Amino acid sequence: MPEPRLIILDRDGVINHDSDDYIKSPEEFVPIDGSLEAIARLNQAGWQVAVATNQSGIARGYYDLATLARIHDKLARLLAEAGGRVHGVFFCPHGPDDGCTCRKPAPGLLEEIGRRFQVSLAGVPVVGDSLRDLEAARAVGARPILVETGKGPRTLARGEGLDGVTVYRDLAAAVDALLAEDAAAS
Repeated sequence: MPEPRLIILDRDGVINHDSDDYIKSPEEFVPIDGSLEAIARLNQAGWQVAVATNQSGIARGYYDLATLARIHDKLARLLAEAGGRVHGVFFCPHGPDDGCTCRKPAPGLLEEIGRRFQVSLAGVPVVGDSLRDLEAARAVGARPILVETGKGPRTLARGEGLDGVTVYRDLAAAVDALLAEDAAAS
């Protein structure tokens, strides 16, 4: 059996529909079509899935840690129903002016994932919908992947920081390509 592979996913705009007003409750957490099934396919192929998400709504007072836990409980429940799971959810609760090292595009959140999973992040796929996701991936030597869901269209329209970035329609299409790469390599 090969070593489990790791993939890191942004949450809002990649797994679930994003909102400029923040996802502030479990009711507002609505999966993007095909995203949960894509995660399940990764799990079935032996991949470990981590989520890395900025959650500045906590610092801004829009919701608290208990509410965030309920949102992530809903994610876990919906994933289980689809036959999948995430192996860890890592979040930054800080605001943009807090000067932390965990808020993407800073690499701290991804570095924490590397430590927890005890792996080098070199070449690990990081799927996001914004430039900050891509920059965080690059900062740790990971493989930045952009999806055209969530803020993806805005990120593409700006055209910044996209050199060497693979772009897919959505998480399901990115996962299809990764699994095809695995199949071709074996």
